Amino acid sequence: MLSRDLFLTALAPAIWGSSYIVTTNLLPGHSPFVVALLRALPAGLLLLLFVRRLPPLNWVPKLMVLGALNFSLFWSFLFLSAYRLPGGVAATLGAIQPLVVVFLSALVLQSPIRPASLLAAALSIAGVALLVLTPAAKLDMIGVLAGLAGALSMAAGVVLTRKWQPPVPPLTFTAWQLTAGGILLMPVTLWAVPEMPTFTAENILGLAYMSLIGGALTYILWFRGLSRIEPSAVSLLGVLSPLTAVILGWLWMQETLSIYQLTGAIFALFSVWLGQAATKPARPRPAPAE
Repeated sequence: MLSRDLFLTALAPAIWGSSYIVTTNLLPGHSPFVVALLRALPAGLLLLLFVRRLPPLNWVPKLMVLGALNFSLFWSFLFLSAYRLPGGVAATLGAIQPLVVVFLSALVLQSPIRPASLLAAALSIAGVALLVLTPAAKLDMIGVLAGLAGALSMAAGVVLTRKWQPPVPPLTFTAWQLTAGGILLMPVTLWAVPEMPTFTAENILGLAYMSLIGGALTYILWFRGLSRIEPSAVSLLGVLSPLTAVILGWLWMQETLSIYQLTGAIFALFSVWLGQAATKPARPRPAPAE
């Protein structure tokens, strides 16, 4: 069962890896806050119409926290980092998330800190750096702080999503979180972009993909995985996002793959395997013969 759960959960970051191509080809020039809002809120409202179930009042504060961590804050910091830093630097900063999850899980969920999990997290950082980081990358302090804040926000969202599990299906839980995140993004978007831009048919197609596939579907799978797999193992699957982006760039945009990127891909995939192996319960030893 774990292998099926792992495969379904891994589909989420793999699909997120296509966001770069979709954004650059179908949504060029649009504010990231507008894209983030239209990615979260329509998907959340559509899912709410489908599940026809509103959260109980005592769950609203938790959902606002989760919506902020998983969507509003995370996407805002992510876009700010992406604007001020080269993509490789931003992705490498985001790759510290599994390491943060290991320590937050120990603090919040009382999960053990396993050496193999720490090694897997370190390998994931190295793998992403080799995949996307270039020697010419320049640092910007605000961008670096935003990238680190985004990683912390997502890590906290991962751990608290595991801790706060309402007695509802993942579909309903996703609808609540996406809607909460979209509502919280509205004032930020209105402040950043006072006038809503116009959209072409290509823009609408890109927004539909980002909202329905890159938003609703992927987060249903992601939150489902968090309810069944340890957060430290789930967070390592995030390396599949830059890996997918590199592969799609090679296939779709005829980009070249260097030996460093191939090495990074091996590191990234090995970190995922090691992270899953680290969280498997040890087999009980047979009782000694009397």
